[in-house]
Amino acid sequence: MDEPAEIGRRVQRLRTERGLTQRQLAEPAYTPAYVSTLESGKVRPSETALRFLAGRLGTSYEELATGRPAHLATELRLALTDAQRALATGPAREAAAQFRRLLAEAERLELADERAEALLGLGDCALEAGELADAAGHFEAAEVLLADQPLPRRARAVRGRAVAHLLAGELRYACYLLESAIDALNAGGLGDPEALVLLYSAVIGPYIDMGAHARAAHAAELALALAPQVGDPALVAGMHRQVARTFLTEGRVADADASLAKAQAVYRQLRLRTDLAHCHWMRGYVQAQHGELDAAERELRTAREMLAARRAALYTAQVEVELADVLRRLGRYEEAAGLVSGLLEEGSGPGAVHAGGAHRLLGLIAEERGDAEAAEEHYVRALALLERSGAGGDLADLCRLLGDLLRREGRTEAAMDAYRTGLGHRAAPGTTTLGPAPAAPAHMAPLPAPPR
Repeated sequence: MDEPAEIGRRVQRLRTERGLTQRQLAEPAYTPAYVSTLESGKVRPSETALRFLAGRLGTSYEELATGRPAHLATELRLALTDAQRALATGPAREAAAQFRRLLAEAERLELADERAEALLGLGDCALEAGELADAAGHFEAAEVLLADQPLPRRARAVRGRAVAHLLAGELRYACYLLESAIDALNAGGLGDPEALVLLYSAVIGPYIDMGAHARAAHAAELALALAPQVGDPALVAGMHRQVARTFLTEGRVADADASLAKAQAVYRQLRLRTDLAHCHWMRGYVQAQHGELDAAERELRTAREMLAARRAALYTAQVEVELADVLRRLGRYEEAAGLVSGLLEEGSGPGAVHAGGAHRLLGLIAEERGDAEAAEEHYVRALALLERSGAGGDLADLCRLLGDLLRREGRTEAAMDAYRTGLGHRAAPGTTTLGPAPAAPAHMAPLPAPPR
């Protein structure tokens, strides 16, 4: 809103142009004296007063408060919607160019909400392109712009920052961001279903990567319970995609596949190509865990082709790790090793968790080929990467692999050290060391709390 003097001059000009007296403009809600005081710039009008006067003057509240025609903001919002559609259906870099242009326009017009939307779009584009530092910066800038808005309005920015840190291998910080926002929503009585489903769904991934399966399952249950109150089909589909991961950790393969099928149907209908690719990726992972390796290879190759076509470099690299593991299990060692080695040599920047997974896979291939020295080297490099990220479940499994390798070589003391390290990561299953798990919304029937 402009300064009172500017608003007063604007009201006086529009009143004069329309041939109205101060009394005619003021009645029946206000007095001529109030209009006179307002026009002289001696009072800052309330939103209610400006909306009344705008109606009497045949203009919009926005134009009266800021001097900007209302259609400019509307046109900018429509253009932002077009940019979101471009991101959903085309390359991220092209959508990013649209968002940058719209951000500049929103800054010129001093439209804070539209600036925030453009920054959120740029953050999504940077995530898809694997530019994690840029993504975190865009989301943080959007959060600053929305600082005076209710927390549900800031949920997308928080979730975006958390995902950027998660993909960079900073699992604990990602959990901290999401858990803090969830607790603040519930504690403040702001339990907006869409915001909560967005945040509960986002926290499932880092929980599982950290071995906190009980917390992941609890978050999935809460998200599923809230889903009927959410009107955005893409958000519900994303929730089903994440919930499938918890079903898989519980051995509920059929339920996981059913959740992914629901998500795929929505994404296909909405033509959200990246999200659909993620469903193919997850279904391939589910099938690989169930021993259906040929089907898993088909799904993962489909996901890889879709993501590569969109130039989603980071996600493509992550799918390649999963695909290489399937190829190894099919006995196609050269192809698997080439895929993963190329990924690391190109410096394509996969997050620490996935880079660790790549070295773990190269270690398995080396071990199965009888090269114990190379296997140990890859396992140790994987351990160094995963320790920085806090991926507890992966660390425990890796320590077991390294311990088994050392024991077979007769290096008993070293093997015992590796096993002890792995046991340390398994010592407190279901925790993140971040304190109590986030609470459920106050209006929901309580679900059993996960172990701490």
